[in-house]
Amino acid sequence: MQTIKNTIAGLLLVIGTVYGENLVNVSGASGIGLSGYDPVSFFTDGTLTHGDPGIKAKHSEATYFFANKEHKKMFKKNPEKYAPQYGGFCAYGVSVGALFPVDTNTWQIRNDKLYFNLNPKILKIFNKDFDKNVAKASKKWPRLQSKN
Repeated sequence: MQTIKNTIAGLLLVIGTVYGENLVNVSGASGIGLSGYDPVSFFTDGTLTHGDPGIKAKHSEATYFFANKEHKKMFKKNPEKYAPQYGGFCAYGVSVGALFPVDTNTWQIRNDKLYFNLNPKILKIFNKDFDKNVAKASKKWPRLQSKN
């Protein structure tokens, strides 16, 4: 019995490590990233735009919806440009070593990267020392990925 438990624990560790490398904030079991918003529209239109479930692409364990086929094409050509930082988790949360959900209304593009935060209050805190908080988050992100 102990051998079975050890085997299962080992498998879970391996599975967690594989998926941990692609840790993404998704909507439950659906695997939808950004709550169905088009990640490219933040850059091209400067707004929250719902994507069409019929126009989608998968990246890092998340399925993203797009407002049109051109946005999907742009995303597929350069997903790292358009995918949210820190897997779409709260950037401030990552900077303090935690995974928080996000309010999509807190989106911002800085240095050509898309960031989200837990709520408007946390966004203000994050932006008070944006560069320092990004550096902290970028340092802590790999460990959070491997841990989760």
